Amino acid sequence: MSTTGFDSDVDSDSGPDEAAPGATFTANGGDWTAIAEEAARLGEERIVVNMGPQHPSTHGVLRLILEIDGETVREARVGIGYLHTGIEKNMEYRTWTQGVTFCTRMDYVAPFFQEVGYCLGVEKLLGIEAPERATLVRVLLMELQRAASHLVAIATGGNELGATTIMIEGFQAREEILKIFELVSGLRMNHAYIRPGGLAQDVPPGTTQAIRDMLPRFRKHVKHLHMLMDANPIFAGRAKGVGHLPLATALSLGVTGPILRSAGLPFDLRKDDPYCGYETYDFDVPTSTDADAFARVMLRFDEIDESLKIVAQVVERLEKQDRDGASHPVMVDDPSIAWPAQLAIGPDGQGNSAAHIREIMGQSMESLIHHFKLVTEGFRVPAGQVYQQIEHAKGVLGVHLVSDGATRPYRAHFRDPSFTNLQSLAAMCEGGQIADVVVAVASIDPVLGGVDR
Repeated sequence: MSTTGFDSDVDSDSGPDEAAPGATFTANGGDWTAIAEEAARLGEERIVVNMGPQHPSTHGVLRLILEIDGETVREARVGIGYLHTGIEKNMEYRTWTQGVTFCTRMDYVAPFFQEVGYCLGVEKLLGIEAPERATLVRVLLMELQRAASHLVAIATGGNELGATTIMIEGFQAREEILKIFELVSGLRMNHAYIRPGGLAQDVPPGTTQAIRDMLPRFRKHVKHLHMLMDANPIFAGRAKGVGHLPLATALSLGVTGPILRSAGLPFDLRKDDPYCGYETYDFDVPTSTDADAFARVMLRFDEIDESLKIVAQVVERLEKQDRDGASHPVMVDDPSIAWPAQLAIGPDGQGNSAAHIREIMGQSMESLIHHFKLVTEGFRVPAGQVYQQIEHAKGVLGVHLVSDGATRPYRAHFRDPSFTNLQSLAAMCEGGQIADVVVAVASIDPVLGGVDR
C-alpha cells in the first residue's frame, strides 16, 4: 500500500534514469482521504482503524494507524505529535539552570535521568565536574528512578491486559520510592533538583536510614509482583512469543535499553561508556535471548535487582562521608557558576539558609548584587557544542547542547529513547493479532512526554 504521491516537472528529453537540470519534485503525504481514494481506485476493501490517540493502552496520546484483515494486523504506523510542548525550543529562551525545569518534564515517569544527562552536558561545556557527594546522590536517585520507571512499565502493562492486581502491586512498590524522592527534593516528580555544577541542596539528615528502612518493604512488593507474573499461565500465554524483535532488527532500528538487551546484547552505557563513576560499582547487565514481550517484563525485574545493588553501595558511601566529619559540598566552588545551593527548607517549603540570608541582606551589597544577577541573568557558558549520553531506564538518552557563549542555550536537543524505540512497533505487530498490539506497546514502555518533547 502506498499513500504518498509524487508530482514532478521533468524535461521530456531526459533519459529514463536521469532528471533534467533544475527539475522539481514535490512529495506530498496522504492521510485518510488519500487512503480512501486509493482503495476505491484499486477496488480493494481494506479496513484502516485508529487506535488512539485517546486510548487507555497507548501510554499517552499515541495514535496507531492499523490496517487490518480480520483480526490480523497487516500494517502498523505510528502517529505522534499530539503532546508536543515545545520543551526544546523553550529552553532556548531560559538560562542554563532554568533548562532543568523544562527537560525534567519530558519523560515524566523518569525525570531524574533527563536532569542528570542535561547537567552533565552543561558541565562538559563549562569544563567542570560536580563534587563527589553530588555525583553519589545523582547515582542514587537515578537507580531508584530506574526501578520506579520499570515498575510503571510492568504495572501499566498488566493493567492493560486486565490484571488490576498487577497494577496495584506495582504502584504500591513504586510509592515507596516516590516517598524517598519527596524527602530529598520536596517533590514526587518533575524535581529540578539536579543543577549544573551539583545539586539544589544536600540530602536531608536521615535519608540513608529512610532508604534502608524502605528497601525491605520495596523488595517484598517486587518479589510478590514477580511471582504473580512469572507463575501466571494467562500472562505467559498473552506475552510469550508476542512482539518478537530479533537482535538484527533491533540494531538496525537503533533500539536500546531493555528491548535490546532482551534480544541478547548486553549493551549498557553504565558499563560500555561509564559516567558518574559507574565503573566503581559492582553490578551486572541482565540479558535474555527470547526477544519477546514476556522476556522484556522479566528482564525489567532483573534490572530492578541490579539497581538495588547499586543503591546499597551508594548508601554505604554516603554514610561513610557522614561519619568522617569532613565537609562534603554538593555544588562546585565557583561563585560565577554555582547557584545558591545552601538551601534550608522551612515550614513553607522554601527558603535560603540563615547564614546566606544574613550575608546577602545585611553584610555585603556585592554578594546581594551577585546573587541577583546570577539568579536572574544566569551564568555564561563558553561557545561550543557537546553530546552527552546516559543509560536511561528506557534506553540511551542523548543530549546535544550548543552554546554561543551566552547565558542560555543556542540549541538543546534530546535523543529520547521512547521516540527511537517506537520505530520497532511495526516490526513487532505486523502479522500478529490486534490484541497483541497492546502487549507490544506495553513492552516498549513509551512515554509520550519524551516522544513529543
